[in-house]
Amino acid sequence: MTAACAAHGADKVKVGMLTTLSGAGAGLGVDIRDGFSLALTHLDNKFGTLPVEVFTSDDQQSPDVAKQMTERLLKKEKVDFMTGIVFSNVMLAVGPSVFAAKTHFISANAGPSQYAGEQCNPYFFNVAWQNDNLDEAVGKQVTAQGYKNVVLIAPNYPGGKDALTGFKRYYKGKVADEIYTKLGQLDYGVELSQIRAAKPDAVFIFLPGGMGINFIKQFVDSGLSKSSQLFGPGFSADEDIIKAVGAPMLGMFNASQWGHDMDNAQNKRFVADFQKKYGRLPSLYASQGYDAAMLMDSAVRGVKGKIEDKEALGKALKAANFKSVRGAFKFGHNNYPVQDYYARVIGTDKQGRVTNRTLGPILTNHGDAYSASCKM
Repeated sequence: MTAACAAHGADKVKVGMLTTLSGAGAGLGVDIRDGFSLALTHLDNKFGTLPVEVFTSDDQQSPDVAKQMTERLLKKEKVDFMTGIVFSNVMLAVGPSVFAAKTHFISANAGPSQYAGEQCNPYFFNVAWQNDNLDEAVGKQVTAQGYKNVVLIAPNYPGGKDALTGFKRYYKGKVADEIYTKLGQLDYGVELSQIRAAKPDAVFIFLPGGMGINFIKQFVDSGLSKSSQLFGPGFSADEDIIKAVGAPMLGMFNASQWGHDMDNAQNKRFVADFQKKYGRLPSLYASQGYDAAMLMDSAVRGVKGKIEDKEALGKALKAANFKSVRGAFKFGHNNYPVQDYYARVIGTDKQGRVTNRTLGPILTNHGDAYSASCKM
């Protein structure tokens, strides 16, 4: 019977959605999940002609929990794709098991430098960015706007370290201080005192989810926003953060590969339908979840439903024959995006909502700094 089933190919596509649905990073995982779900709605719950079954698990932002969930998804559910992980330390913990099982992981967020460089893998594809990329764009933006004395702050984990490395790669001024915090930290009294003592003209933050929400509120309440301009990557100044913080975020600059105001047909449909379905503007994370599903669909169509042919499926993923909500999209040889990055600023739109406005490109056709070390 097993041989007969194999001969006839798969009758459905199984996806393991392993993401953060509790704790300080929950909003990020929820948006990835919801963006992915909207894509399935647009695809009539099919990849190609095959129906899709999604197994959703909460990694609790814990590498150990994630490893347990991954084993279940791979061995019990026998998923064909995995996606959803937000944090790079979690991705690095589960990667070896996923790759050993020859299961394709389509990252809707986590983009560790290791998997872009020497540890690149044919079973890992990222539809978001390499961790450094958004921060590189902000580094160039800060320099272009004439700021010359900047404090940097990020949580002490692989994603945070990659972020500050990326910022410094394109920032040409002085680093007044480089501060690493605990991952998930919510009280920044000590760090704000350090910033005040450094007297910077700008502050760059890499603080996803609840970390960013709390920092920005405390930064403005402390009065530091009057003397220091705040910058961050797109996800530290995105719609989930804006919804929680509101007006204090006005005037904050950030950079992203996507914006809800991007003028292309796929994005207009995505943004309009996301608001109808969930009652909120989509975030960067939601857009990446949506694109992850669309990439999977394109690959299943590319192999005409023969997803058991892993080599052919990998080639179809690499082709990236789908319409991204960000516009032009392609993979570099390390399976990370080569794409444009845009400056954004937080203001009010015609409806009076506090939200991001896309200003224009900062980096064009931009890859990552680690691809030269990838031997694929």
